[in-house]
Parts: sequence; structure tokens; C-alpha cells
Amino acid sequence: MGYANIKFPEGSRFLVTGSAGFIGSNLVEAILKLGYQVRGLDNFSTGKKENVEMFIANSSYEFIEGDIRDLKTCMKACEGIDFVLHQAAWGSVPRSIEMPLFYEEVNIKGTINMMEAARHNGVKKFVYASSSSVYGDEPNLPKQEGREGNVLSPYALTKKVDEEYGKLYTKLYGLDTYGMRYFNVFGRRQDPDGAYAAVIPKFLKQLLNDEQATINGDGKQSRDFTYIENVIEANLKSCLASHESAGQAFNIAFGGREYLIDIYEELCKALGKDIKPIFGPERKGDIKHSNADISLAKELLEYEPEWDFELGIKAAIEWYKVNLG
Repeated sequence: MGYANIKFPEGSRFLVTGSAGFIGSNLVEAILKLGYQVRGLDNFSTGKKENVEMFIANSSYEFIEGDIRDLKTCMKACEGIDFVLHQAAWGSVPRSIEMPLFYEEVNIKGTINMMEAARHNGVKKFVYASSSSVYGDEPNLPKQEGREGNVLSPYALTKKVDEEYGKLYTKLYGLDTYGMRYFNVFGRRQDPDGAYAAVIPKFLKQLLNDEQATINGDGKQSRDFTYIENVIEANLKSCLASHESAGQAFNIAFGGREYLIDIYEELCKALGKDIKPIFGPERKGDIKHSNADISLAKELLEYEPEWDFELGIKAAIEWYKVNLG
């Protein structure tokens, strides 16, 4: 269960792209705790310098400041690396609708650059961030791999294209790729600021500051919120998965379903606040309901998530109370 007892060959070296970001920095921390070497790559376009500085004193960590859109940087970053955990990307559905060309450059070209660098450097496993947004307008729940609809945003399209390249790089070049279809990840170090901040840290910061939070739509949209520890487990177990499992994308979630209005009310209760939300317009490109079938990841990656929403939200609330309070 979990990842605390996962063993890799002695001297294994990991590259985490987007290592100054939310998911990337948590992966770096977990791998260092397991006793392996980590190289981070980030250009700080969305990541934070403090998420790099916290590891700099560790002799098993090195950091490259660079952009995945530059192939030379990617090649340098992959030198001597066994496992790549590619998290570098620009997120946010609404922002991608405003900036489709930029998303193509970062999320598609940047990912192909990393796959190309990985195959030329003999990387053993290439694990990359995809998204539940690839399901688009497919209405059935739970969401199941192989049953996707029409994508609803440039962001979703970039992730769908990444998955197709992942299949090709496994089939044509023998690079073992594993796509992580994340479902609404939350937890420590997730950025609560900005117009495109994820909903849980944004709600928490606003409530801690006694501000009204805005819920887009009626609050009755549902999500399979996934605590960061489950995501770390999925990435690390993918590095040990069989070649036969490569070239696929996997739902990475807990398999639950929470409504936004219920989450808001639960956070109010946990923080002892009585603040009514503001209901704003629905966001373009958003999926109404999201819930994952995680049976494929369980079967092929031995993924066994331990952190349900209740456990995860308690841990997240405590972290944000300390760090934002």
C-alpha cells in the first residue's frame, strides 16, 4: 500500500520537470525521502522558487533552470537519468481558451521535446501528466479509459495529443511511456492565488481571510478530488510497471465524487466560518461531472490509493491553516 516501501535499483536517478510546481515539488520531496537522486527542471513560469530552495541543501538534489520548449535543455536534463516524471505544463481550461497557441507550444511541443530527449538518453520509464479533461463531453460515469468524447478546450486537446505521442513513442521507439490522467489533484503547496487557481486552495484562502468565495455555476458540479499522496504513488509505481503496460494512459484518482457546494460548506464548518458564497457564471469548457474508474491503474500499475477525500481534505486544511493563517 502507498509508496513508502517502494524500492528502485540502488543509485537510481530521477528527473522531475515542473519541479517548482505543486505536483512536481511533492514528487521531488517523496523521492528524496526514499533515498534516491533527483534532478529538477523548471523555468518558474508557474512554479515557485521556494519550492526549489527547500531542497537545495540536499546533496541528492540538483536543479536546472530551463524551458521544456528548448530541446537542448531537455537533452541536458535527461543525461544520466533512469526515470522521467514529466509534470511541466500549463494548466487551466479557461486560460487555455484565451491562449491556445501558447498551450500548444508548452504542453505539446514541450512534451515531445522531453520524450525525444528521454529516448536519446536511454531513459527506462517516461511518466507524464495527462488530465481527466480528455474525456470532454462523454457523459457516462464513471469515466473509463477508451471511452472518451469530444474535447472542450485547447488544454484538453494538448493532453489528448500528448497521449497519442506517448503511444507512438512506445510503439515506434520502445520508450516506455505512462500517462497519468489526473482528476482534480489537491493538497499541500497548491497555489491559492490568481484567477485560475484550483478551487480547494482558493476557497481555503478566501475563508481564512473572511472573504466571500465565488462558485462558478450552481455548485452542483461534481469532481473526483484526488489527494497529492495518491498522485505520488501512481507516478512512482508507473516507474516499476511492465513494458506490456506502456503506451497507455491511466485514470489517477481515488474514485470518489464530491459536489462543489458540499465542499464549500464542509470547509466553512471545519474553519468555523459562516460566509455565504457568491454564485458566478459557469466557466467555458468545464466538464459538469467527473468520477473515475481506477480499475486499469489498479490492475496494471498496482495502484492502491490510500487517501480518500475526507483524509486528504483534513490534511490540506491543516497545511493551509499553518501556511496561510
